[in-house]
Amino acid sequence: MEMRVINPWKWQNERSYVQAVEVKNPEGTLYVSGQTAISADGISSDENMESQIILALKNLEEVITKAGYECKGIVRLNIYTTSTSELWPHFAIVQDWVAKHGIKQATTLLEVKSLFETLKVELEATVVK
Repeated sequence: MEMRVINPWKWQNERSYVQAVEVKNPEGTLYVSGQTAISADGISSDENMESQIILALKNLEEVITKAGYECKGIVRLNIYTTSTSELWPHFAIVQDWVAKHGIKQATTLLEVKSLFETLKVELEATVVK
């Protein structure tokens, strides 16, 4: 597989994403449903944004690895939140996770009216290998 990042500008670098990713000759593509702060028992978290981000990232990583892929293969990461004002103070958690895995992904961040039950953040990914 060959990946090429397209960044006409530099400002996105500090925001931990890229403008576009081209993938040639992948072995496979994994489309991951939105991952949230739901326990292994299927219970939605009612904790704060920080803890929900941490659990959502953990769940995302688990799905990706169980499928036989690696997080560094994420080429698209969509983030949905019920409150960008609550998300921003903890966005470094996402940025550190992206950096830890060497991910160069296209990203869209959307504030939505609500998510399932008590959830505050949802992460949706496309992964290649």
